Formats: sequence, C-alpha cells, structure tokens
Amino acid sequence: TEHSLRGRLTSKPIVIAPGIYDPLTALLAEQAGFEAAYVSGAAIAYTRLGRPDIGLVSMSEVAETLTLIRDRVGIYLVVDADTGYGNALNVERTVRLFERAGANAIQLEDQDFPKRCAHLDDKVLIPAQEMAGKIKAAVDARASRETLIIARTDAVAVEGLDSALERVGLYREAGADMLFVEAPRERGELGKVVERVGRSVPLMANMVEGGKTPIVPAPELDALGFALVIFPGGIVRALAEAAQEFYG
Repeated sequence: TEHSLRGRLTSKPIVIAPGIYDPLTALLAEQAGFEAAYVSGAAIAYTRLGRPDIGLVSMSEVAETLTLIRDRVGIYLVVDADTGYGNALNVERTVRLFERAGANAIQLEDQDFPKRCAHLDDKVLIPAQEMAGKIKAAVDARASRETLIIARTDAVAVEGLDSALERVGLYREAGADMLFVEAPRERGELGKVVERVGRSVPLMANMVEGGKTPIVPAPELDALGFALVIFPGGIVRALAEAAQEFYG
C-alpha cells in the first residue's frame, strides 16, 4: 500500500475492515479486495479458546496471532488490544509489541480489566482521567507516528451517550488518532457522535450482528461521516454455521 492508513482515513470512501483471526481469514479477506482487516479479540477468543469474549485472551496470544497474520498479508491491520491488558505500563508494552508484530492501528478501551464484550451487559469502566493517561502512554510508546492509536469508550451502556462523548473528547486531547464510541443504541446516536466529535478526528463504527447497535450499511456510515467501519464477528458466525453443517 503506497500511502499510510492515517492518510487513507482522511479520504473517501469509508474504510471497511472485516473481522479476521488467523492467517487464513486474513488472506481470504485480502484476496476479496479489502484494503484493511480487523484483528478481533472476540474472534480470537471464540476460535483459539472456544470461549466468549470476557477478557480471557492474553497479550502474548494476540501478539502471536498478529505476527502470523502479518507474515501472510500486506493489508492494513487494525488490532483490538482490549484494555491494553492492564494499566498504563502494560499499555506501553502492548503498543511496542503489537507495532513490531505489524499493527497499523491499535485499539484501546476504557473498561476495567478484565474486559467484557462491548455488546454484553454489566461492564465496568475505569475513570476517564486514568484512560487519558493510558492513551498518552500508548502515543509515547509507539515507534512511528504512522501507527495509529484508537481510543474506544464503552460508556454509552454504563453512563449514557453524553458521558461517552465527553470521555472521547478527553482521549482526543490525550493524543488519540481515532475515536470509537462503542455500541450506540440507535441510529440517531451514530449521527450525534459525528456531530459532537467527528470534526477534528476520524471516527470508527462497529457493526456487530445481534449487538446493541442497529446494522447500518457502510455507504450510510460513510455519508454520516465515519472513516472506518469494522464487521468483527461475522466471519466466525459464518464459519461456525458451515462447520456445524459439515460435522452434522
């Protein structure tokens, strides 16, 4: 790819990053013509552990998975780093490791550790200032400015949309390159996110089948003003259905 992901996110159309979890799914996504893919922590939990997305996957397991994927494909890799697997010091180590392993963007969230899937209930957040400190640590730890730090907030479900928008504003000030308000509950909330925080920095949307957010097609998210959309879990659902049929 001739230019950086940072540059690509400032131009149209929206970047579509389907979920992947191993070199095979990465290769198939690349061959299908996608310019980016999302290394999903949930998909890694489902496939490597056969377990739900409740914070069981470790940093080294994701780093190993990422290394194997990067060895096979050249597309942009957006990597789910959960909470950074601990505090600001853990975040620094995570960023250095994932960047060396081939991440183009590293996503960090403001949940307490261990985290839960964003579309499950009973999430617990860390204080906004603590998360801002983790974002600063991430930005300081990266070797290249072209490695993007994505700040995700899970506050919508816990504290409401206004609090979520306040939080990502703080994370932007701390140096985040991209903002991700997770699990807005309705279409109007997606629009509000763009209105309130989308002018200064690229925004990311997450389309999870059966999740809390209504599924909006990529062109409509593009029109709303989102720069990146991920479809993280669909591939595991598709493969699970095929496998059930095969084993049956």
